[in-house]
Amino acid sequence: MNPDISEIDGACHCGAVRFRVRLSDGLNTARRCNCSFCRMRGAVAVSAPLDGLSILQGGDDLVLYQFGTRQAEHNFCRHCGIYTHHRRRSNPNQLGVNIACLEGLSPFDFTELPVMEGVRHPKDGGGGIAGTLRYVPSA
Repeated sequence: MNPDISEIDGACHCGAVRFRVRLSDGLNTARRCNCSFCRMRGAVAVSAPLDGLSILQGGDDLVLYQFGTRQAEHNFCRHCGIYTHHRRRSNPNQLGVNIACLEGLSPFDFTELPVMEGVRHPKDGGGGIAGTLRYVPSA
C-alpha cells in the first residue's frame, strides 16, 4: 500500500459506478467518524478536493442521501447500495471517498485510524479527534 498515492480508480460493489479520484494527501487522510450515520455505515474515508472526483461510468446510478442539516451529500449506488463518496459538511469543498471502493485497497489495510468527532460536529462547536480505531489481524 502506497500512502502517498495521488490518483486512483474506484468502483461500487456491482461495478455500475466507476470513478477516478485525485486525493488531497494520499491515504494519509484515512479516518472514521463517530456520528450516527457513519457509525452505522462503518466506512473508512480519505479526502479529495471537490473537483477531484471524475465519474467515469454510472453517474445516473448514484443516489443521494442527506439527513439532519442536509448539508452533507452522501452518494450510493442504487443497485448494490454501496457508499462511494460524500461531500463533507465540515468542509463543503472536500469529499470523503470510501477506501473500500478504491482499487486494491481495504479498510483492513490500516492498523490504526483516527476517529473524528462527528457526534459533536465541528460546525456545531465540537470536532477534533474522538479516539483511535485499531485493527489487529489474527496470526
